[in-house]
Amino acid sequence: MGNEAVLNVWIRVHMTNRAVVLLSGGLDSGVTLAIAQEDGNELYALTFDYGQKHAKEVESAKKLAEYYKVKKHMILRIPLEEIAESSLTTEEAPIPEDRTVEEMTITIPSTYVPGRNIVLLSYALSWAETVHADTIYIGTHTQDYSGYPDCRPEFLRAFQNVSALGTRRGAEGREIELKYPIIDMTKAQIVARGAELKVPFELTWSCYKGGEKACGVCDSCKFRLTGFKELGLEDPLEYEAHEDM
Repeated sequence: MGNEAVLNVWIRVHMTNRAVVLLSGGLDSGVTLAIAQEDGNELYALTFDYGQKHAKEVESAKKLAEYYKVKKHMILRIPLEEIAESSLTTEEAPIPEDRTVEEMTITIPSTYVPGRNIVLLSYALSWAETVHADTIYIGTHTQDYSGYPDCRPEFLRAFQNVSALGTRRGAEGREIELKYPIIDMTKAQIVARGAELKVPFELTWSCYKGGEKACGVCDSCKFRLTGFKELGLEDPLEYEAHEDM
């Protein structure tokens, strides 16, 4: 390879803004992917099959990755269900239904997957360093961290410190930045931001269950439905039930 070709490769690798986006296939991650694109990044989407009871979100992630023409979409199988008990991964554990806002936020819910974001962000950090990405995007927000400890801003800031101390790039003073652009938004604000960015909501899947239609009664469905309702918008997904919170 000649000097000019080597230079061109170097420029392509080091002068392109790259971002790894954790893409579950849900509403929040879909909006986060759109924000990462708006920020001018070349997109690398990372999706996990961690033993969820259904694969609907993974299929939605594939559709979103195709829609946004990401540079590369990686789907990793991590058997968290073998070591982490949760109603999202344990067959005999029921998913909570018809809970009020107070019930959803007063305690850590059974849908919490122990260590999930610690594990997923670690993979994202490894991949980001490998593909020379400067940024990792994750779609956590206020309604999540009220119940999930690994969605709190304090945790995310601590993981930023992990990135600085535990990577070659961090040691060289070029740490990879962790961005969580919807962290302070309500669900309605997230929907509004998505609508502004023309996110294809019909391609996303938020329901904790994997039926033909979204259930409408799990915590995730109820938060999503409320977000659309507050804006006077119609959620394009079909629901088995459609109740107000």
